[in-house]
Amino acid sequence: MTVTTLKPETPDQLVEAVRWALSAGEPLELLGSGSKRGLGRPVQAGHALDLSAFSGIVAYEPEELVLTARAGTPMADILPLLAGARQHLAFEPPDTGALYGRPAGEGTLGGLLASGLAGPRRISAGSARDHTLGIAGVSGRGELYKGGGKVVKNVTGYDMPKLMAGSFGTLTALTEVTVKVLPAPEDSRTLLVAGLDDAAAVAALGRALRSPHEVSGAAHLPANVAGHSSVAAVAEGGGAMTLVRVEGFGPSVAARVAALKEELRADAVLDRDASLALWREVRDAVWFAPPGNGAPLPHLWKLSVPPAEGPRVAEAIRRTLEAELFFDWGGGLLWVALPGDGSAEAASAIRRAVGASGHATLVRAPEQVRAAADVFHPLPEPVMALTRRVKESFDPRGVLNPGRLYAGV
Repeated sequence: MTVTTLKPETPDQLVEAVRWALSAGEPLELLGSGSKRGLGRPVQAGHALDLSAFSGIVAYEPEELVLTARAGTPMADILPLLAGARQHLAFEPPDTGALYGRPAGEGTLGGLLASGLAGPRRISAGSARDHTLGIAGVSGRGELYKGGGKVVKNVTGYDMPKLMAGSFGTLTALTEVTVKVLPAPEDSRTLLVAGLDDAAAVAALGRALRSPHEVSGAAHLPANVAGHSSVAAVAEGGGAMTLVRVEGFGPSVAARVAALKEELRADAVLDRDASLALWREVRDAVWFAPPGNGAPLPHLWKLSVPPAEGPRVAEAIRRTLEAELFFDWGGGLLWVALPGDGSAEAASAIRRAVGASGHATLVRAPEQVRAAADVFHPLPEPVMALTRRVKESFDPRGVLNPGRLYAGV
């Protein structure tokens, strides 16, 4: 299919582009940098709507803990700006570049919100939707509107910023996003416990998270993943590694680490630099990056389950599939890489293992697989009906990223 690209440079031009698509009955694929194009179902559209011109910081008020930027602004511009003021996005947004074989730092603020991603600090700080205060953009009706913070025109009945999180561009072409920022931790330390099996590790992570010590990261790397991590040398004999992160002011971190080290019988404690490096690896799942040697690209899944169910789900997967995996979010998030062809039978096995207690997302697979499969977990019919009604409210003709989430949505 030959794809033509529309690249509006102003909100008025964006309105014109969407209204043209409406009148011509032509669907549009929304793109910022394209860094997450491999996440979700492929959009069948003859026209791409390039939103990269909507770039730049609109307002940054460190003392008010608020930043407003155009939706196409690269995160590579935003994160250093925040770091210069000793602030950050507390939900620890992942950089998906490694997973799709792309350069780091390509993602945009709008793409981050639209995909609804969050990193290891999700367990303590929430997700992207919890830190988004306002948005502006053009709906599939060709209407320019704003919602949330600094409202000029709102749409009654919806919490607009939260509704955009995880919508993957199916509701609105975003032009501007306002987010809450927070002071960055002064210190970060990570306790390492070597040699635990999955069940014992998740139990230890649960104890740490329920403790009064304000844990901000809780992950477990089975032996085959730990052996490729930056802390491989700590695991005697190449065994598993369980990670507990503590952040904050220096004296507070030291006291909490000392208490947790005794309670968990930790084998080692990483200093700030080593801790930051390790959690970047966890955040970006770098161990599952494309091999780059011509080998078939492993299919990659993210499973969200109750933390106590994590070890059971992992064992069920290992019984039927050749898989590499690791745990984040205290055992509630499993990253699962499947070498080979990632067949429909494998997808069924993944979803059977998750059962009714959670959901599974196919994060990476060839385009033809994503076009034919349920990339996102199938929704119960009442929820799907509500999803369709929301889509129709914003985009009744289906011109914005049709089918990106589910067929027909």
